[in-house]
Amino acid sequence: MILILFSTIFMIPVLIGLGKIMEIFFGILFQGIAGKILSGILGISLVWTLLSFFIPLNLYVEIPTLALGLFYFLKEKLYRKLYQFSKEDLFLIASVSLVIALTGSFYPYILDHFGYYVPTVKWISEYGLIKGISNLDLILGQMSVWHIFQAGFSNFSDPFLRLNSILLIVYTFYIVEKKNWIHLCFIPVLLLFAQSPSPDLPVIVFSLIILNEITTENKNLSSLFAFSVFVFAIKPTMIWLPMLVFLCSVFIYKFNFRSLIFGGCILLLFFIKNIWTFGYPVFPVSFIDLGADWKPNSEVLKISSQIAIQKTYDMQYSYEEIQKFSTYDYIKNWVFLKGIKSKINLFFIISLVIFSVFTWKKKRKLLTLICISLLIKTVLVLFFSAQYRFFIDVFFVIFFILFSYYFNQKKSVTAFSVLSLVLIAILSFPQVIQQYLPSFRPGRFMAGFEKQQLYKPSVYEYHRFDTFRIGNLKFNVSKDYPYNFDTPLPCISANYIFDDIKAGIFPQLCDKNNIRKGFIWKRLNPSEKKEALAIINMIKNTYKQNK
Repeated sequence: MILILFSTIFMIPVLIGLGKIMEIFFGILFQGIAGKILSGILGISLVWTLLSFFIPLNLYVEIPTLALGLFYFLKEKLYRKLYQFSKEDLFLIASVSLVIALTGSFYPYILDHFGYYVPTVKWISEYGLIKGISNLDLILGQMSVWHIFQAGFSNFSDPFLRLNSILLIVYTFYIVEKKNWIHLCFIPVLLLFAQSPSPDLPVIVFSLIILNEITTENKNLSSLFAFSVFVFAIKPTMIWLPMLVFLCSVFIYKFNFRSLIFGGCILLLFFIKNIWTFGYPVFPVSFIDLGADWKPNSEVLKISSQIAIQKTYDMQYSYEEIQKFSTYDYIKNWVFLKGIKSKINLFFIISLVIFSVFTWKKKRKLLTLICISLLIKTVLVLFFSAQYRFFIDVFFVIFFILFSYYFNQKKSVTAFSVLSLVLIAILSFPQVIQQYLPSFRPGRFMAGFEKQQLYKPSVYEYHRFDTFRIGNLKFNVSKDYPYNFDTPLPCISANYIFDDIKAGIFPQLCDKNNIRKGFIWKRLNPSEKKEALAIINMIKNTYKQNK
C-alpha cells in the first residue's frame, strides 16, 4: 500500500510533465491536472508503441522518459497547478487515494493476470513487440496498448504492476476538478480491477471521462476523437466510443475532416501493431487477410473461435451442442445460464431497454447518438462472443446518463464510503463470497488480507517450470500450473501446446539465434510429432502426480 502511494507521488508529476509536452504539439484535451496526465498517458503510450517495434521497453527507455517528464514538470512550474485545490478537496483526494492503495495492494485474482497480462508485460519489457508472437501463444497476439504503457514503467516506477491503482487516483483528481460527483460511485466497483494491469479498468475510466466531456460540451473534437480511438486501441470492444465522437462531430458540431487525422493515425498504428503480432488487423478476428506469412494456423484460430463461442455460454455447453441451437435456444440459453452470469445477461438486456425508452422519451440528439453507438456495439459483441466482460462498460454509461443529476457530492461520498467498505470486507474475507456466490468464479482466487500488504502489494511467486525443445524452439512450460506469469521467456501455456499438436503444427523461430526476428508455425514431421506427444504425456503425468 505504501509503495503504491510512493509510485503515485512519483509518477503523477512525470505524467503531468509528459502531458505538457503532448499539449505543445497536439493541443489541450481538457483543462486541469487530469487533462495533462491523460495527455501524457496518450503521448507516451503512442511513442512506446512505436519504439517497441524495434527495442524492448526496459530501463534504458524508462529512465530517460522519467527524467524528461520530471524536467518539464519543474521547468514549467506545473506543481503550481496543485495549489488550486482547497483543503477539503485535498482531504477527499487523500482519503479516496488511501482506499485505492489499500485495495490495490491485495493479491491479484483475475485469471487473465497470470495467463495474459503479466506474460504480455514481460515480453514487451524484455523483447518489445515480436512479429508473429501469436504463433507461440495465441493470446499474446493481442498485445494491448495498455500493457505497452504498463511495460514501460514496470522496470523501476511500478514493478508490482499496479498502474491501474494509480489511474484510479488520477480519476479522483478528475472528479474533484470537474465537481461531477457521480463518478465517485464508480470507483468502488472499479477497485475490483485495481490489483492487475487489466485493460478493462482504463477503458471504463477513459470512456466515462470522454463521455463527461462530451455531455459538458467540450468542443475539442480532434483531441476527443484521438483519445477515443486510443481507448479502442486498448480494447476494441470499446468501438462505441470513437463512433460516438464521430457521430457528434457530424450531427451536432460542424464536421471538419482535419479533426479525424490524429485519431486516424492512432487507428493505423493499432492495425499495424496487430498485423505485426497477430497477422490480421484486429485481434482475434481473422478477416482482411493481408497474406502475412507469420499469421496463426487456421486450425488453431478455429479452435479459439469455438472456445469463444463456448465462453459465451460460460462453458456450460459443448461447441457441438451450441451448433444445434435454434435462434430461440441461442437467446434463451444465454439469458438463463446457471449462476450469476445469467443475472448479468438479463440485467444487461433490461438496462438497454430502459435506456432506449428513456432516450426515445427525451428526444435529445446527444442521447440518441449515445444509444445508437451502444446498440451497434452490443450487436457486434453478441455476434462475436457475448461474454459479460465485453459489455460491462455499458452498465457504467447507462448509470451515468440516468443518474448524473441525482448524485450530488454528499450522496456520492456516502455511496463511495459504503460500497468501498463492502468491497474491502469481501477482499479481506473472500470466504463469504465463495460461500454465498460460488458461481462468481474470480472470487475463488481471492486470498484475503495480509499484514505485509500495508507496506508493499501482494504478489504471487511460483518459479516452477520444465524446459523442452521441438525443432529449433527451446521453450519453458509452467510445471503443474496452466499459466506462465513468472516462467522465463520464451514460454508456452500447456493448453496452447495441446491445441498446436492437435492441429499437427508447432511454433518455430524465424531465426534460431534471435527471438526478436519472430515466430512462425511449422508442420510437424514424424520425429517432431513423436517428441511433441512425449512432451504432452510428460505434462499430463506431472499434473496427475501432483493432483
